[in-house]
Amino acid sequence: MASGFWEQVVADGLKVPTERSLVEMTEDLTRMLGDPDPDVRDGIAFPTMATWIDEGVYDDLLVGLGDGMCHGLDIGLGLSEDDTVFRRSFSALILTECIDRSTAAGLVGPDAVMRWGDRLMSWISRERDLRGYVPGKGWAHAVAHGADALGALARSPYLGRLELTVILDVIADRLLSPTETFLVCGEDDRLAFATMHLLRRNILELDVLEPWVARLAAGANSRGGFSRNPFHVTGNVQGYLRSLHLQLALGSDHPTVRTDLMLVLMAHLRATNPAYFVPPRQH
Repeated sequence: MASGFWEQVVADGLKVPTERSLVEMTEDLTRMLGDPDPDVRDGIAFPTMATWIDEGVYDDLLVGLGDGMCHGLDIGLGLSEDDTVFRRSFSALILTECIDRSTAAGLVGPDAVMRWGDRLMSWISRERDLRGYVPGKGWAHAVAHGADALGALARSPYLGRLELTVILDVIADRLLSPTETFLVCGEDDRLAFATMHLLRRNILELDVLEPWVARLAAGANSRGGFSRNPFHVTGNVQGYLRSLHLQLALGSDHPTVRTDLMLVLMAHLRATNPAYFVPPRQH
């Protein structure tokens, strides 16, 4: 479809056009999710699909739409510094909308949501293109968009103790994976925010959370050899632990484990940053 058609849709307040079939428009929008032009991808395709999902336009087609977005997660997976990341990353954002719509309106059964969750967690664990903002092409932000999707999963009533524990493990795996990319575009904050949604379910207790934090903290110590920059991993983990502590301290709707978990986080942050907690020098 000509770009003028979609520009007019945006100008009309994202009302659903009647002169085209929804299936045809969805195919076009799905393709546009992977467009390297941010005006097409982030300015037209994503807000249009997100709005239509939220307004119930896709209610009868939500399972098929979510399954289609799962397919998008696999396109070019394993490549880095490649434009296919836009399709994967923005497919995850649309899946976030599908999951939240299902939670709000009770439209999709547990089998579909669990299927989407499996695909999302497999993708975010294997994603290799960790760029945030790409000059000239806008946001790739795969880790941040994956975090948003994990947050939506954590909010779903279909996920219980086992599934929420798996989400924690996926977050840890992502942060601890060897990488040459330092996450500098707020990804640690988005992962922490997803964790907050999980904690607010008040299902997981300290017996799960404490060893999970300890595992992360073990990868947050910068001591090591000189063959590679250790901060590519340790800095990402440190940023996440600090952000999670901050959100627990300042956020609202406190989870029941808040006080105990903050103490655990503070102990590990102190232990992995010993140079900053020594007595002041006497002059």
